[in-house]
Amino acid sequence: MSTPENLNDVYVDELKDLWSANDQMLRVIKKFATKASDASLKEMLTESQEGIAGHTAILKELIAGQNEKVSKDHCKGMEGLVAEATKHVLEEGPDKGPVLDVLIIAQYQRMTHYGIAGFGTAAAYAKALGLKDDNKKLRNATKDIYGGDEYMTKLAESTVNIQAEDA
Repeated sequence: MSTPENLNDVYVDELKDLWSANDQMLRVIKKFATKASDASLKEMLTESQEGIAGHTAILKELIAGQNEKVSKDHCKGMEGLVAEATKHVLEEGPDKGPVLDVLIIAQYQRMTHYGIAGFGTAAAYAKALGLKDDNKKLRNATKDIYGGDEYMTKLAESTVNIQAEDA
């Protein structure tokens, strides 16, 4: 990221950072989906991949709409979250079962919360810049991400955590 000179620069940098964050999360979510035992969790992880890809398409469109080079900037924040997720789930977690599913949900939600914050921030920038269409698209993406997070909480509380306790 070059030194931002105005809010528009900050906005575009945020979009490019989010694109990188999405790509990093998508790679690890694909791995999680192959390890999940709970059918609902596995399905949600698969659906999340489609959602992340859709949100990335929106980011690319919004970057292009700012007459900027359609590229991403490496997101070090998500890099750290992905490293933690990889460590807890893929390296140190059990091979399969409800305890692994608990770990998958926890790490998924950590990464998702980063996305909620990032997309919400970008929406606020778009609003301040008077970019009504961008703001709407980013707010809708934020709602989608938040909905996935809520679903994971319900899944954990109603099924997965209970199964892990009995394991």
